[in-house]
Amino acid sequence: MPIKLENVAIAVRDLEETIAFFTDLGLTVLGRDTVSGEWADTAVGLDGNHVKLAMLQTPDGHGRLELFEYLHPDAIETEPTQPHEIGMHRVAFSVDDLDAALEIAARHGCHPLRGVATYADVYRLTYVRGPSGIIVMLAEEL
Repeated sequence: MPIKLENVAIAVRDLEETIAFFTDLGLTVLGRDTVSGEWADTAVGLDGNHVKLAMLQTPDGHGRLELFEYLHPDAIETEPTQPHEIGMHRVAFSVDDLDAALEIAARHGCHPLRGVATYADVYRLTYVRGPSGIIVMLAEEL
């Protein structure tokens, strides 16, 4: 059976703020929508499901992020995910220039969790805490 990853979906506090962060890093918005109705309730398993969403794509055309902000029911705030917790961990991106990517992230108030590391002379990489507490890995191939 063939399988293909379509996207990774992330619930966010502020859709516009999160779109600005990821588009500044180089993703493009493919489309936006507001979703609700019986089909959405059934698919998601949540009565009254109503969200506004945006689909973003990486410049190579292969990676997609679906970002959504709940209109109903009210979103539930949780503590930001820690790198060692079980569950959805992070979203990772390859960048041509890690320092430039970190400057962009900093303009959005997002900074490395600890610093920039070098992995086996193959990558320079770091985790930043993005909008809505999303952990974003940025890696530059050496």
